[in-house]
Amino acid sequence: MKKLLLGTILLALAIVVPAPTMAGVDVNIGIGISLPPPIVFAAPPQVVVLPDTHYVYVVPDIDVDIFFWNGWWWRPWEGRWYRSHYYDRGWVYYNHVPSFYFDVDPGWRGHYRDHNWYGHRWNYEPIPHVRLQKNWRTWQNNRYWERQRTWDVQSYKPRPKKQTQELRHQRQEQYKQRPEVQRHQQQMQEQQRQRQVQKSQGQKQQKQNQPKVYKPQKQQQPQQQHSQPRDQQHQGKSQHQQSQGNPDIR
Repeated sequence: MKKLLLGTILLALAIVVPAPTMAGVDVNIGIGISLPPPIVFAAPPQVVVLPDTHYVYVVPDIDVDIFFWNGWWWRPWEGRWYRSHYYDRGWVYYNHVPSFYFDVDPGWRGHYRDHNWYGHRWNYEPIPHVRLQKNWRTWQNNRYWERQRTWDVQSYKPRPKKQTQELRHQRQEQYKQRPEVQRHQQQMQEQQRQRQVQKSQGQKQQKQNQPKVYKPQKQQQPQQQHSQPRDQQHQGKSQHQQSQGNPDIR
């Protein structure tokens, strides 16, 4: 009997409480903000390092953009950004555009396909997942791909600093014009407006619910009247002092 009762309770819990790990479950982390759909990998993905970046690695052989930078996996989706310590799970909404993204060339897929980086042969090296996790920090600190490997680009010449800054600014402006990015910005502004309205209503309701405290009125005490105004007292005192100091005055 007890086993039957326990089984009934567990079955009821399984029906009522949804499992967050099931495929297709929309896990909300805010008003209108949900996690991106999962990507199934048959094996840990290989990456390549993108030239002219601050050591940004990308998974090249899938249709969606997944980057590795500074110890995190990064993924844009519907105008929003997510990051995780894992390439296939654990995504968390990131309320900014990561700073590395505007160094990424928008046409990197074409360069990867053609093995060509702006007219120079790009002999990129696929980097296994284990090797990436073991060495990414050392490569970054020693500037390995830039100094020793010249990004695996033949006859590589770095861009002038001014040109790099202009490209970053141009890509940033182009990113802002994307329809999905503009929709996300509108959603965030609407959420902020709703929070402000709710906060204002809550403060108003709290103020209305506070009990009113009636303080007894203080009785006004009559002011003491002086026999002479202060100016007249001062004037009379000065005349008295002058009469004592001058013997001619009687």
